[in-house]
Amino acid sequence: MSSQTHQSTDPRHIGIIMDGNGRWAKKRGYSRPKGHQEGAKTTRKIIDACRELGVRYLTLYAFSAENWSRPDMEVKALMELLEFFLGRETKALIKNRVRLHAIGRIEELPEQARKALNKAMEATAHFDEWHLTLALNYGSRQEMLDAAKGFAKSVACGETDAEQAGWDDLARHFYTKELPDPDLIIRTSGETRISNFLLMQSAYAEFYFTDVLWPDFDKVELEKAIACYHRRERRYGKTGEQIARPTTVSPLQPSA
Repeated sequence: MSSQTHQSTDPRHIGIIMDGNGRWAKKRGYSRPKGHQEGAKTTRKIIDACRELGVRYLTLYAFSAENWSRPDMEVKALMELLEFFLGRETKALIKNRVRLHAIGRIEELPEQARKALNKAMEATAHFDEWHLTLALNYGSRQEMLDAAKGFAKSVACGETDAEQAGWDDLARHFYTKELPDPDLIIRTSGETRISNFLLMQSAYAEFYFTDVLWPDFDKVELEKAIACYHRRERRYGKTGEQIARPTTVSPLQPSA
């Protein structure tokens, strides 16, 4: 297939399942919290890399609803790391005009972590060009359940006609209602599952799995994922012949 028929636009929204902190630490004889600390450093680098590469929306799977079942000491360390990350990074988010969002059952987070999160979101709420979303106490099945409850309430109070309702009427009850669907989902560490992450929103996303552990993931690895995305053909149920694909023109050359 000619390169001119490949996907030519950059992903607008990337979601990342940040996996491998524990294995990174174990390979080096460190504790698991040390691996999470190194993973937090990578998070900062990838936030910056996405801005440099023109990716306007970045969603990071930071803490799943199932992660509460991990050892208490690790959960405590993760919550403390979240507070530290937010305290350290909020100034950078403001400087770079990045709006912070959070998805998940945020009200169930420990009080101090919740306060730090709300403070950071309030401080960046007026920005609109760049968006960082942290999935915290998040699970797609839980989101679907909460959305169904919200939809049922809207029907019960007469706001929504159940018989005439479409997908958008349900989707406006998702945690992600302010965000576009992801174009590309990346998972690090070699695992090839999506672990209850954005199941409905990623219905037409492209997936990229890499063996690189999250603390070792960097801008070069991100560029590899985006380059792979460019080679995909997104058909949304249509045939390749039905998809109009404009010829890619180098920014260094005038179009014909």
